Amino acid sequence: MIQITHVIQELRPTLKLALPMILGQVSQMLIGITNAALIGRVGTIELAAAAFTNGVFGLCFIVGIGLLIPVSVLIARDYGAGDDRGCIAWLHHGQVLALGYGLLALLIQGLIISGINLFALPIEVIAVMKPFFILNALSIIPVMYFQAQRQYLDAMNRPWVGSAVMFIDVLLNLLLSSIFIWGYWIIPAMGLTGSGVATLIARSIAVLVLSFWLQRTRLIRAPLIAHRFRELLRFGIPSASSLLFEAGAFTSAMIMMGWLSATALAAHQIALTCAAFTFMFPLGLSMALGIRIGRARGELLNTHHAEPLRIIAFGGFAIGILMMTLFALLFMFAGHTLASAFTPDIAVIELTAKLLIVAAIFQLFDGGQVMAFGALRGLTDMRVPTLITFVAYWLLALPIGYLLAFKFGLGAIGVWSGLAVGLGIAAVLLLRRFAFLTQAIK
Repeated sequence: MIQITHVIQELRPTLKLALPMILGQVSQMLIGITNAALIGRVGTIELAAAAFTNGVFGLCFIVGIGLLIPVSVLIARDYGAGDDRGCIAWLHHGQVLALGYGLLALLIQGLIISGINLFALPIEVIAVMKPFFILNALSIIPVMYFQAQRQYLDAMNRPWVGSAVMFIDVLLNLLLSSIFIWGYWIIPAMGLTGSGVATLIARSIAVLVLSFWLQRTRLIRAPLIAHRFRELLRFGIPSASSLLFEAGAFTSAMIMMGWLSATALAAHQIALTCAAFTFMFPLGLSMALGIRIGRARGELLNTHHAEPLRIIAFGGFAIGILMMTLFALLFMFAGHTLASAFTPDIAVIELTAKLLIVAAIFQLFDGGQVMAFGALRGLTDMRVPTLITFVAYWLLALPIGYLLAFKFGLGAIGVWSGLAVGLGIAAVLLLRRFAFLTQAIK
């Protein structure tokens, strides 16, 4: 029987690890939020173009996060077992994997922009989007390499280093975006394209700073071994697939918004930016749960005692649900205020406020499913959770959203209502999966 006092005791180290991870993920999102707020002042068409661009980039980014999360889990396992050389080896293999994925993601985004007319977006949106899209696509390489380095620091109990670099990077991006969007001194006003220039520069500087910091620790170069890549991919591909199914569902919803109107697409961008920002909190907590449960598995490698794993997980679940409840209340009662910070367009503000009410409903589901998936990742259980997310998002959420939007006339609200259904189903099934697996360990 799990004691509440034990849960509270284990919650403290979880939060100590999760806090810098949350701040790091939030800092990454703040770049997108500040960009959206600045671009919204340029115009609704530009904001709609940014919506599509950020949707595609966000899809590539979140898949990359999933692919690289096993780096931290495997490092945490070796760290718990006292294998320092193994930790360094996982870092080097993760860096190579990050570069390879970054190049692949760049190629995919290049194919998308070359066939942009196939997405049936408004002509005026396509006309202003291409330079901004290309600049954002290029930044995926430094972003992924940065994530591999952060995974190592997080698992080695140095999470504040990456978080501090990201926070400074947000301020740098804000400064550069203001300069390149509206112009300053000899730099001409570049509008939407200027935002892309600023973001590429800021993200490149961040990875260079973190690389320099790691070089100062004089890590011993480990040889690249095929079986380590296989191990990373064995866990990384299902993890990436799960996040792909969720992020892909939101990207598909963004495309459906484009079919409705530029106003719907702009409102979707603002509401999704807000929801994605709050999602970083349970995502950071999920990453911490995966590391702590993975580390506990390493320490208890020769036992079959599940209670410590449940204590760690249930404490994380409780604090995560509390956080998302607070965010849900914020979305419900301050939707107009939040939307007004991004755009002066009244029509976009009104629609965004309605979408945020739906977002308030699925906040709890979204937080629950990502934390449950993190806990299952720590148990190295990936295949069944990946199947659950595929069914929830692609066989249920998107078809329901399409029917509500286009067959029942609910428009943008219908699309988001379908997403809420999928997130709710995923949360329930993933939490039940974790309870079943830990109950089976006697």
